[in-house]
Amino acid sequence: MQPPSVRRPAVAGRFYPARPDVLSRQLDLYLAAESTTVQRDEAALGCMVPHAGYMYSGPVAGAVFQRLPARATYIILCPNHTGRGVPLAIMSKGEWLTPLGAAAINSDLAARLQRSCPLLEEDSRAHEDEHAIEVQIPFLQRHVGDFTFVPIAIGVSRYAALEALGHGIAETLKTSTSPVMIVASSDMNHYEPDDLTRVKDRKAIDQILALDPAGLYEVIRKEDISMCGYGPAVAMLTAAKDLGATRAELVRYATSADASGDRSAVVGYAGMMVA
Repeated sequence: MQPPSVRRPAVAGRFYPARPDVLSRQLDLYLAAESTTVQRDEAALGCMVPHAGYMYSGPVAGAVFQRLPARATYIILCPNHTGRGVPLAIMSKGEWLTPLGAAAINSDLAARLQRSCPLLEEDSRAHEDEHAIEVQIPFLQRHVGDFTFVPIAIGVSRYAALEALGHGIAETLKTSTSPVMIVASSDMNHYEPDDLTRVKDRKAIDQILALDPAGLYEVIRKEDISMCGYGPAVAMLTAAKDLGATRAELVRYATSADASGDRSAVVGYAGMMVA
């Protein structure tokens, strides 16, 4: 029986392959798709990557991860799809298992984050069945190898709270002895026709390209864009700006129609870097 500090995979075999050999081969394809022309951006401070099943969003996520420098530690922010747990839920101890092995939580960084952002509360319930961070871990295991991370699930929609989280992350990272990458896990507009989704998603993407977290928050509401991880994106952008970010880039965009062929009701996927 696993101790409570070990978080077992919730979506292996559904969102991504459960067999290590099959998963590794699939990840290698995503991570090497454009490797002959792509250079890693050593100035990258944060990114946004999608979290759907790999057959849909894997190529977009892989295009981003192959551009990122390898870091020893990551902060991974995700939306809380299940509604369980506290509004800003952090796990500060233990490890997460995937078919590729265990990824350890950085307890020291988690403790410093909680001091910088008192809104963060210890709560593993929000993470038990949440897929949006889990699907990122195998990419990092294959891309980086050994690393530690801090998982944060966001179930709050107030801009002030998202901004405070971003400022707290930046305050913490300014005192870190080595660079830490901030990963925002988010899909884009959901279950509308492909042509409409692309228009809506572009409006959100433009705010990220402008490094405007408040603008992103407002356009999501004004245009009724069902971007599930706008909270992680707002917090990541806020932190990156505090850390000196001056540019953002859309690395790759797709919708689920690119995999399924069904354009009647799609989900959008944007892979972005901030440096």
